[in-house]
Amino acid sequence: MVSLLPAATEIVGALGLMDNLVGVSHECDFPIEANSRPRVTHCEIHEAGLPSDEIDRWVSESLQTKGTLYTLNEELMRELQPHVILTQKLCDVCAVGYGSVARMAATLPGPPRVVNLEPATLEDVMGNIMLVADVLDAPLRGGAVVCELKRRVNHVRERAAKASARPKTFLMEWIDPPYCSGHWGPELVEIAGGFDSLGRKHEYSIRIPWQDVLAAQPEKLIISCCGFSIERTLRDLPILQNYEGWNDLPAVKNGEVYLVNGSAYFSRPGPRLVDSLEILAGALHPEIFPEFAPTKFHDGSVARLDTVFNVQTH
Repeated sequence: MVSLLPAATEIVGALGLMDNLVGVSHECDFPIEANSRPRVTHCEIHEAGLPSDEIDRWVSESLQTKGTLYTLNEELMRELQPHVILTQKLCDVCAVGYGSVARMAATLPGPPRVVNLEPATLEDVMGNIMLVADVLDAPLRGGAVVCELKRRVNHVRERAAKASARPKTFLMEWIDPPYCSGHWGPELVEIAGGFDSLGRKHEYSIRIPWQDVLAAQPEKLIISCCGFSIERTLRDLPILQNYEGWNDLPAVKNGEVYLVNGSAYFSRPGPRLVDSLEILAGALHPEIFPEFAPTKFHDGSVARLDTVFNVQTH
């Protein structure tokens, strides 16, 4: 099997079947065994070190002119001779375009089966786990993984439902220019006991005017830049802090701004979306979820945990 998606690689890992994986994409980095597999894709943007606004421009222009952002190493794919290729149609920004993969696969010996993972909801992600498990002839393993993930989701849902209020929340997917979250993002906020009026539940995330953020007056601001680590997102924080009206947002006034590793969480529709849900629950309702609550400092610093930074603004 070859995985062209970080989320698919994580699904294979959760199933305990990494030995079946002979190749991965350039972004697959979890579980740790993925880093020892040959990488069959490449993307120039990961080497360019561009600012966020230029990344956004490069992505738009590349999709218009080339139709894809990625290069697929067809020679290596022929050497690996996969029986199955895990890919997706959901987002041309996230992985090699499905059409390119299907055309290349048709020329390989076999040819290999091309499996499309295209989730828009949390339930879709569970279905993808079962699909991969079935492809690997391991439905019982898939059922066990999904059962445990759903148990954790329901645990958060039931406890969050007891909250006395649902804080106005903005799950931000990009800083420059501002993007709201889409697909499963607003759903996670909802389950965790918040309300994201700017999110596009089960739809594509889109660029939004900063004035819309000001009008929404979020009480909790969760910044999870797609594909960015916390360290990379920190580089863009001054841009956000210089936006008009930043200091007047309730989330900023009350020290409720959080930076999350968007590469590891939220952006990847795999098993760690449930970790993302628990991160949200701790940030939105620390009184209900003390085990997930982020640590806060009061010396003007940025508090780092393994999963989340809390940006102190006072």
